[in-house]
Amino acid sequence: MNGMGAAIALGKRELIRQVRQPSRIVASIVTPLLVWVFFVGGFSSAVGQNNTDQNLTAYMIPGVASLTVMFASIFASISLIQDRHDGVLRAALISPAPRWSIVVGKVGAGALVAMLQGLVVLAALPFLGVEMSVLGAIGACVGLGLISIALIGLGLGLAWIVDSSQGFHGIMNAVLMPMWLTSGAVFPINDAAGWLKIIAMANPLSWAHSAIRGSLGMPGIEGVPVGLDWLISAMFAGGCIVLATAVMGQASKRR
Repeated sequence: MNGMGAAIALGKRELIRQVRQPSRIVASIVTPLLVWVFFVGGFSSAVGQNNTDQNLTAYMIPGVASLTVMFASIFASISLIQDRHDGVLRAALISPAPRWSIVVGKVGAGALVAMLQGLVVLAALPFLGVEMSVLGAIGACVGLGLISIALIGLGLGLAWIVDSSQGFHGIMNAVLMPMWLTSGAVFPINDAAGWLKIIAMANPLSWAHSAIRGSLGMPGIEGVPVGLDWLISAMFAGGCIVLATAVMGQASKRR
């Protein structure tokens, strides 16, 4: 079997697994929405200005969508540990298929499911007074896709190192939650304190959020060249794929 054929076969298997576990999909969507409700409710009480509340309600939706993608990426990445324990991965590793096909198959299927879940959240924007053009919706879809690919690639790289599902959950939360919180998901980067703005600008997830918001006509990162947020987002996704492939190659040699 050639590399692309193996990737498609693994991707189909991953999609079937996702469909047969609807509880994971529900949890990935409901939990971020609850975070959104509590954040908006808490900040609204503190600010006490209706126009600011409305802006905050809509502003946080792209961040909540990326949080949905984040939870979905954890579930998608943890399947690698399960496959390793079940012996499925061993069969794939000893086959003639190249190593990258495993990463492409799993990332492709996982990113598709994660992106669709994120789009369910973004669909709330028209009901909050934010107009979405066709090009804007396509841009948001591409942005969520890049986040999905990056986070699942990062998750697969960690899943090759961590051998238990419980340990993997802890590590992913320790890595991804600070990344999400400092990415401008719940506050505008442009108005952040100096030290926090430096951290946010160094966070690749911030640029993905900026790209999504820009495509939707919402404020992104100010004072940067046009298209830089998309470039950094694409580099983040590509870098995570390369990382996952490299880690998998080294781990399979040790085994």
